[in-house]
Amino acid sequence: MSALSFRIATAADAPAVVALVNAAYRGESSRAGWTTEADLLDGVRTHDADVIELIEAVGSMILLCFEGKKLIGSVHLQRVSENNIAAAFLSMFAVYPVLQAQGIGKQLMAAAEQSVVREWGVAKMLMDVITLRAELIAFYQRRGYKLTGKLKPFPLSPELWTPKASDLQLARLEKSLS
Repeated sequence: MSALSFRIATAADAPAVVALVNAAYRGESSRAGWTTEADLLDGVRTHDADVIELIEAVGSMILLCFEGKKLIGSVHLQRVSENNIAAAFLSMFAVYPVLQAQGIGKQLMAAAEQSVVREWGVAKMLMDVITLRAELIAFYQRRGYKLTGKLKPFPLSPELWTPKASDLQLARLEKSLS
């Protein structure tokens, strides 16, 4: 693997981000990696209009990861405040399935953490993960994230996805960045 590079997405990147995120999370293509949600949800994870909205929103960015000129990973970062502490919320963390388990995710995670500290001066990172994804929670825990004990129902979005499991909920994880 050659050196990775990172940059912030623009609206022109939206179709490529959508293809990457949907490939990593849903459908048969996602089964090539270990981050698939194909057994839990039918449908897609996102579409162009949603990604463009995230790219253009204030206090929001999508960090792209490239190997050479090829987009291989992305992550959405949103500036938030939790208990009057500047934080960032991480979502749509994706690496193309056939490239997973090669250390790309670790490098993308480190770049995301450095970006939110540099750009926004945040003190912690937050994320929500499906509780049934024990291996994914373990991945984040190995990166220093801790379960907070906070749970919430999995969001409904019938225009994008349909749950295959009835017990879907999200667990909150956080990591101090200071």
